[in-house]
Amino acid sequence: MIDFRLTETDEAHLARTFAEGEIIRRYAREVDENEAEMPPDVLPEADEFYANAPALPDVGPEDTQGPVMMLLQIMAGNWGDYSVRLRRRGSGGLGNAALSAAGNDEQKAKWGNMLLSMAITEPGCGSDPSRVSTTAVLDEDTNEWVINGEKIFVTTGIRADGVVIWATIDKSAGRAGIKSFLVEKGTPGFNVPHKEKKLGIRADDTAAYVFSDCRIPRENLLGLDETIPKASSGGFRGVMKTFNMTRPATAAMGLGCAWAAIDLTREALEEAGVVLDYTAGPGGLGRLSAAAEKFMRLEALFEASKLATLQCGWMAGKGLPNNMESSICKAHAGGAVRQITQGCIELLGSIGASRELLLEKWMRDSRITDIYEGTGEIQRLIIARGLLDYTREDLK
Repeated sequence: MIDFRLTETDEAHLARTFAEGEIIRRYAREVDENEAEMPPDVLPEADEFYANAPALPDVGPEDTQGPVMMLLQIMAGNWGDYSVRLRRRGSGGLGNAALSAAGNDEQKAKWGNMLLSMAITEPGCGSDPSRVSTTAVLDEDTNEWVINGEKIFVTTGIRADGVVIWATIDKSAGRAGIKSFLVEKGTPGFNVPHKEKKLGIRADDTAAYVFSDCRIPRENLLGLDETIPKASSGGFRGVMKTFNMTRPATAAMGLGCAWAAIDLTREALEEAGVVLDYTAGPGGLGRLSAAAEKFMRLEALFEASKLATLQCGWMAGKGLPNNMESSICKAHAGGAVRQITQGCIELLGSIGASRELLLEKWMRDSRITDIYEGTGEIQRLIIARGLLDYTREDLK
């Protein structure tokens, strides 16, 4: 049975993250307005905060484990801010997830301590990663791969020590020819021309990459499988498995912003004398004020999306296939966080849209949830294929 009730230990760990968030918010507006700069790795309050914080209880077998707790912590962290952290820990990027999923033991040992970004999106390739045009050509004389191409919107692109880049080794093979390669920063031919400018998550580290005759060792092919499966998308399907955990993590990030919006709006409504009667029961919402009814529906939408995301994490923790569930939680969260943050702004009126509150920033930040890691439209195609057994050709 799935049980998402929190233990006292769970609540203590999450309370620490929420306490960090209260400090982080002091810097949220500043970093948002200075997009060209990088958020600091450590905030001035960090040392004092951790020195005075009570020791956290040890996690036992009865406490929430693995991916589920990770997703809850992501939500709590983004409740503070999407980009700023009190002390940025050495956690991995999306490329580290790919390394963990597809790398061999030698590659994990060599690259595991690096922060790795993952470069997929190109100027002519977004929602359909099978259209990747970046090439990797094997030079058998030097035993090196030669990479050429351009990547955009690379998350942690500036801060990363290296990248897992998607490139095709045989364009005629279609999706089956796409492979992942490990490239370290500083490699000749690997250039970072600029940091991207964006609607939201402005302080987030998002960059463009250009590869011009970039040579890497042959053993930098992730997983070292140079074969091209016939009549299938085997290699492509393998690298796509990375998204089965990164998509629920993306959902959790957006839900953190929505959680913050819900909390702020609830407090504002209560201060205004709006009664939130949770005992109204089915059909009872009509007896509430319009503001109360709308807000409670937004809360219900948040809880539904949160549970879908945690279920996906629970399946991953049990080793169960969760490809469709990862798309379900990502698609649901992408729409939910947009409705929730916009709905909260509407409930608060002009003050909600002003820069006096962080609410409008949370709306901008959460918009990315439905875009990266596969758009909501793409997730719905994946869900349709899983539920109805449709093929790619059926959905074209």
